[in-house]
Amino acid sequence: MFNARLLSFRNQLASFDAIPQLALLGLASGLITGLVILLFRAATEIPLKLALPNGSAEGFESLPVNARFILPVMGGIILGLILYLFRVENRKVGVAHVMERLSYHQGYISFKSGVLQFLCGVFTISSGQSCGREGPAVHLGATSSSLLGQWLQLPNNSIRTLVGCGTAAAISASFNTPIAGVIFAMEVVMLEYTLNGFTPVIIAAVAAALVTQTVYGNEPAFQVPSYDMQSFWELPFIVMMAVMVGLMASGFIRLMTLTQQKIRVALEWRLVGAGLLTGMVGLVVPDIMGIGYDTVQVAIQGDFPVMLMLTICLTKLVVTSITIGMGMPSGIIGPSLFIGATLGGAMGVIAQIAFPEHASAVGFYAILGMGAMMGALLQAPLAAITAVVELTRSPDIILPTMLIIVCASNFTAHFFRQRSVFVTQLENQGLDYKEEPLTVALRRVAVGALMDRSFTRSRQRISYVEAADMLKQKPNWILIDGEHGPKALLPAAELAKYLEQRDPTDEPHTEKDIDLIEIPAQRKDLAPLNIQATLEEALRELQRKRVSALYIERTSAPMIKPISGIVTREAIENYYQIKG
Repeated sequence: MFNARLLSFRNQLASFDAIPQLALLGLASGLITGLVILLFRAATEIPLKLALPNGSAEGFESLPVNARFILPVMGGIILGLILYLFRVENRKVGVAHVMERLSYHQGYISFKSGVLQFLCGVFTISSGQSCGREGPAVHLGATSSSLLGQWLQLPNNSIRTLVGCGTAAAISASFNTPIAGVIFAMEVVMLEYTLNGFTPVIIAAVAAALVTQTVYGNEPAFQVPSYDMQSFWELPFIVMMAVMVGLMASGFIRLMTLTQQKIRVALEWRLVGAGLLTGMVGLVVPDIMGIGYDTVQVAIQGDFPVMLMLTICLTKLVVTSITIGMGMPSGIIGPSLFIGATLGGAMGVIAQIAFPEHASAVGFYAILGMGAMMGALLQAPLAAITAVVELTRSPDIILPTMLIIVCASNFTAHFFRQRSVFVTQLENQGLDYKEEPLTVALRRVAVGALMDRSFTRSRQRISYVEAADMLKQKPNWILIDGEHGPKALLPAAELAKYLEQRDPTDEPHTEKDIDLIEIPAQRKDLAPLNIQATLEEALRELQRKRVSALYIERTSAPMIKPISGIVTREAIENYYQIKG
């Protein structure tokens, strides 16, 4: 009974319109991801609260000088040893890896990859590296959700949706920002906005937020006073600030790329070097160590001198971009908020000096800087806008926030000619992340939704009586079996036409056989394909095997693969012509 219901559930999910089923998957994804993120945060925060002074998980500034050096170096060594145990092809982690698996592998992420990300995330954060926890969180959420789909043997279009759900749930659980999680998943990772796609992703984000709120409460990530823009005369200054953010975001991406291109030693040694760099800088500027949300909070409150903010801003940018370029498994969203907040705070102090009668509070500019840097680095303006509003819960700053984020993102993309930091990471690995509209449309639907189930299987040589009996079943297709499985596909209408035109002297009871391969007919060459595949995979397989049809297999047991239906090239072409 359970297997029958699960089979029905899979068949329903083959279509992109299965909203109730997708909603159920979104709920499961959100709950699982929320629990995984709670475990991940506990694994990083509890040891730090026990080890660091004052019981603060971000109190690296209070460590003795020698500890500020030794801790990142030891972290780099441990990370190098961990990654040394994995093969080169299995060492990828973070948001860019999730995007790669989604684009090239239909969202399949291995359990081993999730374990590696968990370990790397814990040791990266705990050792005071200049990092964020959102990248590891996204990887863990996407992995958990992907494994759920793989365990249930769902169609690949549903596994892709589950990866989006896990991504949104991870951001939601990490920041307590469900809306930003949804937009991030759609804008950065999935690169599509659809009503049917939104439903499960929204449910996953809400479910994950509720799970983490049971432990951490419903407070925003940062305590922000009520800020608003004092005067429209600030708008030119805000645009100038957007240019500065675009310049720094471009510098971050270029420095990361240059590091990846120039430093070609083994990954283990690069991680040791990254830890050494963080440790040396931490001796002088300890504020850059760790996630740094305590520094962001101080910048929002406007309690930093301008030179200190500029120093830690530039230092954080240089150290983070170089260490990520060297292979440090760090998150990027957290550092983007740190760099933006300190740069914005410094610009706020300058604004108050330049035009004190019109300038807003320093914290106002710090918030604008956070959103602008996040939007510019990720090339995700909508995700950045919603993140700022949810992180600060300050709706009065929406208009200037929208202005600076859109301007900074466009300056980075068009004036400085930089793509998203995640897309750049993939390009540096020799991967292309262009998503064509046709490809996106075909990935939404599994072959199970389009396949023709009206077929019958037959030997190559059959009698007239067998042929007549076969046609009485009114199949659309006849699958001709060979010694090693199906060898050709014959339209049933072609066989019926042949029987109608046969020699009148050939009576139905004659012993003369019909060779289904030899009779005049328009047969199709074909190849096998698993029922979990999407239409995009089917079209690619048709092109790769140079055939015109596929028979769809379902793995019911080891070495047992019953055939469920037929998909032809014409059916796929008709589908995307209608959808296009």
